[in-house]
Amino acid sequence: MKEGVAEGVWKRATKVRLLILDVDGVLTDGRIIMDHQGREIKTFDVRDGHGIKLLLQAGIEVAMLTGRSSPVVQKRAEDLGVKRVRQGLHDKVGAYMEIAQEVGIRDDEVCFVGDDLVDIPLLKEVGFPIVVADGAEEAKRFALHITKNPGGRGAVREVCDLLLQAQGKWEEILRRYS
Repeated sequence: MKEGVAEGVWKRATKVRLLILDVDGVLTDGRIIMDHQGREIKTFDVRDGHGIKLLLQAGIEVAMLTGRSSPVVQKRAEDLGVKRVRQGLHDKVGAYMEIAQEVGIRDDEVCFVGDDLVDIPLLKEVGFPIVVADGAEEAKRFALHITKNPGGRGAVREVCDLLLQAQGKWEEILRRYS
């Protein structure tokens, strides 16, 4: 078990087969930049992206759910190899149920990382709910774990590393880079 991680958190992390990520405020810092033509620009942390790729290589599924719709999100998902992306959602729980059925998993095998009030229903549904460090206090009440890093600034990588370490896959990954 990793130092500084509660035993219950570690135990839940060992079971995760699907990581679901909110986008704005989790994969990004929550800011939306628009150019003069109204085109949206988002910034993503490259370390978060690498963590997602490591998870996928280790056989852990990743999905992105967001209330907004943006071609930037679809492009980022494609770049990372994330095949399950749902945008423009009013009901994240419904989208989650659809994905869970596709993947064939139980709630206790799912980790969801959120940051705001709209994420509370899904945080309550999954087995391993996480909220980023700078997330809404109300959402944090429903989290089993709160990241040290804020959204868009390494929070997702932190979660990816935790899952890989808890599942005993971290040392193999390190060997690839040694």
